[in-house]
Amino acid sequence: MIGRGGIITGHGIAVPDKVVTNDDLSLTLDTNDAWIQERTGIRERRIGGTTSGLAIEAGMAALEKAGRRPDEIDGVILATTTPDQIVPGTSATVQDGIGITGGAFDVNAACSGFVYALTVAHGMLAIGAERLLVIGSETLSKITDWDERSVSILVGDGAGAVVLEAVDGPGQLLSYKLGADGSLRHLLKCDHGGYLYMNGKEIFRKAVSVVVESSQAAIAEAGLTPDQIDLVIPHQANLRIISAACQRLEIPEEKAVIVIDRYGNTSSASIPLALADALDTDRLQPGDHVLLTGFGGGMTWASAVLKWGG
Repeated sequence: MIGRGGIITGHGIAVPDKVVTNDDLSLTLDTNDAWIQERTGIRERRIGGTTSGLAIEAGMAALEKAGRRPDEIDGVILATTTPDQIVPGTSATVQDGIGITGGAFDVNAACSGFVYALTVAHGMLAIGAERLLVIGSETLSKITDWDERSVSILVGDGAGAVVLEAVDGPGQLLSYKLGADGSLRHLLKCDHGGYLYMNGKEIFRKAVSVVVESSQAAIAEAGLTPDQIDLVIPHQANLRIISAACQRLEIPEEKAVIVIDRYGNTSSASIPLALADALDTDRLQPGDHVLLTGFGGGMTWASAVLKWGG
């Protein structure tokens, strides 16, 4: 088991059928399409479904793409901040729904969750697991006050999944940087039975800082420089945050994958949704260096550099 790494061999997504446009929101909120697009980059979002249902659909699509059966998967790692229930973990429902016999557990690092889960999965492969299903799935619409403008214009529902398989050698993960500052938990939170609350101004300021710092650290640890990053797959929270981070990293903004215009902020689902988009549009090729980076409530942040294909 010495020197084992992992590579992504399949991907899949699931989004609800219901599309909610900015014009739809303007019927009940004091807002309009131009205002929302200018401040967030969002045109529309998908609303509906359950966290487990979307995760099962995305997971099965990823298995099909990888050419793997459920009984070949050793476990499910589900990144979510909107579980179906407090107990049990939603990953158990997903495991049962797909027909996987291995272990299952949830990771809640908010919008950083998928990168946290992907990093943990690589560690599990290094010590003996053969294949894992890593999913980010969210139904933020269920914890959103749709009469409150500052949050409701941002959120969407969806899921993205990858199959991660063990290989001899270093695999795809070159480096990672995970972080958290619990003293900032009041900036983005949702109490039991309540709605999402966000201090947008402070989140924006802190998000750009931690994304840049963690990305720089991960890039350096990978032995690379920013100009050697071929593609950036950022958490899709706000187009302005993505633009500001790219500028400070001195990575051209055209290297960033953007799906926030179609999906809104889907928390831990946003990075796998963007990754799937990059793969489906041939923007990611074997040998490319790709930076995954995100931030979320906690406050948490996470960056990882992959060499695509290992």
